[in-house]
Amino acid sequence: MRKVMVGLMALTLFAVACADDNTGASSPSATETTSGSPSAAATAASCAEGANFTTSGTFTVGTDNPAFPPYFQGGTEKGSDWKFNDPNNGQGFESAVAFAVADKLGFTADQVTWTVVPFAQSYAPGPKTFDVDINQISYKPARAEAVDFSESYYDVNQALIGIKGTPITSATSIADLKDYLLATQLGTTSYDYIQNVIQPTQQAGVYQKLSDAVAAINAGQVDGLVVDYPTALYMADPFVQQVKNSVVVGQFPNPEGSTPEYFGMVLPKGSPLTACVNLAIAELKADGTLDAITKEWLSDKTNVGTVPEFTP
Repeated sequence: MRKVMVGLMALTLFAVACADDNTGASSPSATETTSGSPSAAATAASCAEGANFTTSGTFTVGTDNPAFPPYFQGGTEKGSDWKFNDPNNGQGFESAVAFAVADKLGFTADQVTWTVVPFAQSYAPGPKTFDVDINQISYKPARAEAVDFSESYYDVNQALIGIKGTPITSATSIADLKDYLLATQLGTTSYDYIQNVIQPTQQAGVYQKLSDAVAAINAGQVDGLVVDYPTALYMADPFVQQVKNSVVVGQFPNPEGSTPEYFGMVLPKGSPLTACVNLAIAELKADGTLDAITKEWLSDKTNVGTVPEFTP
């Protein structure tokens, strides 16, 4: 789906293309993924006036801890319970998106409260402690049986990180990767891609937290790390090198005939707020805010350069 991209300008075009794709039919519609269809005449703010919230007068947003770049940035203050980055500062792609959605719903920044929700718990059945959760959670039909998903706020594909000079960095096709030991976080679409598309001969290294998968590749325990493309760009950034001495070997195409993967906000199943959040995302697309957030946090902050697409 994606073509070879060169440097910052090409990546900027990629991000804009992703935002444009979100307005089309690349992701399931609100009627397929959510509990309600918003009125064509309504605004997000007017819709939210009649909705119930976890805490009255507060927009409660869940995400995992650690909160990883480029989705959350800016670090933490001394004594904070947040590791790496504090979502409350509004810095990073998903933090900025959450505050922008809150604004469209009629909340001020100081009315937004963040709560820790482990990744796999966000879409698990049962009561929720949040109004929305934003944590690079890809829409999957099985997940949507237990929770609501908003419309896409970012279309995404997967990518592979390897250590410079190791054999895996010479791979140019998915077939070339079958004999390598690959790693990722448990319960993610990255894991699904390894199992269902790459289908390696070795059992994938699966970790409860992404930070553990990063530690494994840094320790030489696995050959490559599969993560979503923006995360790969950050981890291998020459000024960051979260994965030491690393490169983004390539990005993966979506499987033929499949619906492009996208990130959506997660809400409790049957939440009346789902329709309001969809309206907020639509408004952010229409007025250019989502494009601007995408460009600021996912396009202008990368230094990786050329990233080819793997062939089958």
